[in-house]
Amino acid sequence: MLRMIAENVTLDAASGDEPSRTISGIAVPYGVEATVLGGQRVRIEQGALPVDGPAPRLLEDHDTGKVVGKVTDREDTPDGMLFSAKIAATRAGDDLLELLKMGALDSVSIGIEALDYEMQGKTMVVKAADWQELSVVYQPAFSGARIEKIAAAQADATPDTIEPQPETENDNMSEDITPEVVEAAKPEATLPVYATAKREFAMPSAQEWIAAALEGGSQFAELTAKIKAAAPDVTTTDNDGVLPQPIVGPVYDNFVGTRPVVDAIGVKAMPQGGKVFERPYVSTHTSMAAQSSELATLQAGEYKVSSHSITKGTYGGYVSLSEQIIDWSDPAIITLLLEDLGKIYRNTTDNVAADALYAGISQTASLTDPTSPAEWVSDIYDAMQTIVSNSNGNLPSHLFLAPNMFAALGKLVDGSNRPLFPTVAPSNAYGSASPGSVDMQAFGLTVVVDRNFAADTVIVGDPSGFEIFEQQKGAISVDSPSNLSRTVAWRGYFATLMIDATKFVALT
Repeated sequence: MLRMIAENVTLDAASGDEPSRTISGIAVPYGVEATVLGGQRVRIEQGALPVDGPAPRLLEDHDTGKVVGKVTDREDTPDGMLFSAKIAATRAGDDLLELLKMGALDSVSIGIEALDYEMQGKTMVVKAADWQELSVVYQPAFSGARIEKIAAAQADATPDTIEPQPETENDNMSEDITPEVVEAAKPEATLPVYATAKREFAMPSAQEWIAAALEGGSQFAELTAKIKAAAPDVTTTDNDGVLPQPIVGPVYDNFVGTRPVVDAIGVKAMPQGGKVFERPYVSTHTSMAAQSSELATLQAGEYKVSSHSITKGTYGGYVSLSEQIIDWSDPAIITLLLEDLGKIYRNTTDNVAADALYAGISQTASLTDPTSPAEWVSDIYDAMQTIVSNSNGNLPSHLFLAPNMFAALGKLVDGSNRPLFPTVAPSNAYGSASPGSVDMQAFGLTVVVDRNFAADTVIVGDPSGFEIFEQQKGAISVDSPSNLSRTVAWRGYFATLMIDATKFVALT
């Protein structure tokens, strides 16, 4: 239904062959959403209403018992459906015309049956419809439509004859018919839509409600039903502005910024100056031998110290934050960012150390069956023998493992299907292990599990043969006034050295 603005209505006197007793205006605007009789939200698209075929009847307030004329012209425009309608020269028509001329009524409303529509959320979008009637109403549902022109006769005229129209099932509809519920799927039958504003129910006073309650019966039941129907639907989507959005607990972060290899090896201080620094080591040892006889010359020897050149590596990252997110975030994003930068730095440098450790090992042996306890024992002792022999008597103290090899080690069982490394640590066990902790002893060696190792990595060794140097610089921030931002960076200097590869054996 379209509401007409009274001051825009023009009243013309018909003369000569000019049509009399006619009204014209906008039947319905296109693309406008409104709540129609029954509470359904409806939007009608251009082309949905026909411009030919049986002419819609002109009614009063969708009352099929008050036919007062018919629609004579229809014009489809991008903005809406334009119409002209002839008012019959009947008592009801005369009364309606007088009300229209004085501006007491100025709006119209269409009555259709939706033949093709789709649901967009809670809104019925009508694409095709059977236009059955046009009603002059007091209050329309669509606020943009109106009667724009009224052409009245200069003198009383003979009542015009209304052309009979084919009977439709809507002819028997009364004002109190409730439109059927709109489903999301297209209907098998047509759906009546009356574009009249939903009528408001006047809530009873306390005295009226008490009187009805005392009387009881059907009257009180009807009143109660109307009160429930009149109650507005209040949902969260309609009241987002008053719903808080609480933050539950601290910000979740599953990143573990530990450095298993770095912690097991230990970190040495890096010199402040220079891009490259030297690490000295004994490259040639002195010689000893038995004196062949008294006063004979002892064994001549040589002692030589060489050095490794180590180049500093710089590792870091940065993030730019707007001043708004810094000021408005809760919890403070700067604290969260610094924690994350520190974790990522630690993981990055640990990965560098893990790769360098494995790449620097030259002594290898084969571990063909990780599920065999006997082979683990054999290979571990073979590695120990190699290290003692080639590193001038040093013994291994650590077992470095990739996660999958840690799992394989923990699953080992003896001939009676008992865990080789039970958590209860009996006196005759090789060690103890738990899937919930990487603090493990196996074969008397300290186990180091690091996810930065490639799969299948197993290293037996003495950490003193591998060195790590670091100078942590931490966080630094710079403000940029040109775009109201702050750049936060985390950095550090990091370097590794395989100073004695004879102290390690990789089981491949």
